[in-house]
Amino acid sequence: MDRRRFLIATAAGALSAAPGFAQEAFPSHAITIINAFPPGGANDIVTRPLATAMEPILKQPVVVETKAGAAGQVGAQFVAAAKPDGYTLLSHNTGISGYAEVDKLFGRSPKVTRADFIPLARLVAEPIVLLVNDQQPYKTLSEFIAAAKAHPDTLVFSSGGLYGASHLPLAYLEKATGPLRLRHLPTNGGGPAIVAILGNNAQVTTQSVSATLPHIKAGKLRPLVVFSAARSKSLPDVPTLKELGFDVEYYLWVGIFAPKGTPAEIVTTLRADIGKAVQPRSPTPVRSSLISTARISRNSGTSTASEPTKR
Repeated sequence: MDRRRFLIATAAGALSAAPGFAQEAFPSHAITIINAFPPGGANDIVTRPLATAMEPILKQPVVVETKAGAAGQVGAQFVAAAKPDGYTLLSHNTGISGYAEVDKLFGRSPKVTRADFIPLARLVAEPIVLLVNDQQPYKTLSEFIAAAKAHPDTLVFSSGGLYGASHLPLAYLEKATGPLRLRHLPTNGGGPAIVAILGNNAQVTTQSVSATLPHIKAGKLRPLVVFSAARSKSLPDVPTLKELGFDVEYYLWVGIFAPKGTPAEIVTTLRADIGKAVQPRSPTPVRSSLISTARISRNSGTSTASEPTKR
């Protein structure tokens, strides 16, 4: 080997061994969780306290950024296109499962599918409740169904977006009861859908128990039926659809995802740290908020996931 080649080889070896070129530990800077839904809905209620609880564990800021629209597709597409390095995550819900099927139904090429994401954790899972506002006379599901069928295209149903997590329950209900002929007001998330019914711009909606329980307790919203297999402990006087003879069961879950291609070691770190953030041991006020939401979910007749979802 001549002197010139020896010097080049020696320099390359030194550079490869230098500490400055070592792979940096994860995370080395702030993590952003994209919330695909606007404030006031189940995702917002769960994701913000989770982010705050994760910060002391990760020793980095965890920022929640809202990118709502198209029943959660705007945020999902943003994260699917993000660099898969663990610094951009997605908070989404049941609706993510149906995007490809809806696109197929309309003959469109899917913009985003479940395969574009790696699941990190399911935070809560709870049944949906059918609600009317306090200006409506209906006290039971049968009264509501009779009125909807007797006066078609009169009552307005608000959802978090076409074919999203709070639109699908009504489709399931109508499959069991026959067409209800409601006018549909799709909004860009559960929060705006709840605002619409509270302001009587809509008269009926299907939303999660945790997102609507304060309004139910205040007498602003009236629950008619829950979509779970058993009655909700948070709403013990509200019957299930199965009790009333309708074979319908539906749950809304909230989960955290990473883009496809995120390195396995980063996925493992995030799953473990999310698990730590939601543990009830020595809860901080923020963890107490997250645990309180999880407790509502448990009392709604289903389970929560404090352990990260396995890939």
